[in-house]
Amino acid sequence: MNFKLNFKYFIKIIFFMFFVKPVVFIALGLNIRGRLNLPKEGPVIIAANHTSHLDALVLMSLFPLADLHKVRPVAAADYFMKNKWIAWFSVYCLDIIPFNRFDAASKSTLFKTCYEALDKDQIIILFPKGTRSSNAQDSISKLKRGVFHLVKDRPKTKIIPVLLHGLGKSLPKGTALFVPFNCDVMIDNILVIKPNEDAHLSIKRLEDRYQALLEMCVTS
Repeated sequence: MNFKLNFKYFIKIIFFMFFVKPVVFIALGLNIRGRLNLPKEGPVIIAANHTSHLDALVLMSLFPLADLHKVRPVAAADYFMKNKWIAWFSVYCLDIIPFNRFDAASKSTLFKTCYEALDKDQIIILFPKGTRSSNAQDSISKLKRGVFHLVKDRPKTKIIPVLLHGLGKSLPKGTALFVPFNCDVMIDNILVIKPNEDAHLSIKRLEDRYQALLEMCVTS
């Protein structure tokens, strides 16, 4: 591993050790179910609903620091790479997989960075909705098919559905004010995509998994 990669992983570990993990595990009241379902190796897609900028930070905090270099969130390049300061933070503190969500190019070009991460046996955090929603119920419907295409093209990849509930109240969309709140993190078993399964059916099964997880949440 070269110096640049060592430096990037060092910054990422320091950021999570001294800033993110203390906030997540002290300021937030997390009800975590299914933590043993978190993978130790990739290629894996953590497919989570999305209601807050805290979502990826909370999910990454659940992994041991020693494994954190394997875990990378897919994030919108137009937002997280829009200037040099945000880009530095996104690359060195979060190690994002930049995704050009408004790119009309071919599928192979659109998902190029995701394919590269999965080919390196990494664990990627992906939000199938594609954008944040105002509440958990909205965040688990009308999912996009990106996760389906990734698994079809990389069949060794596993999908683990995760339902996050309450983080939208701790850091609501459109605000920068953090409010401590009780939240649920529901981690499901692996969702298997069958070789010849229709995309619509796959996405419907993922939505059903989310709905079942949402009904098990205990926070209001």
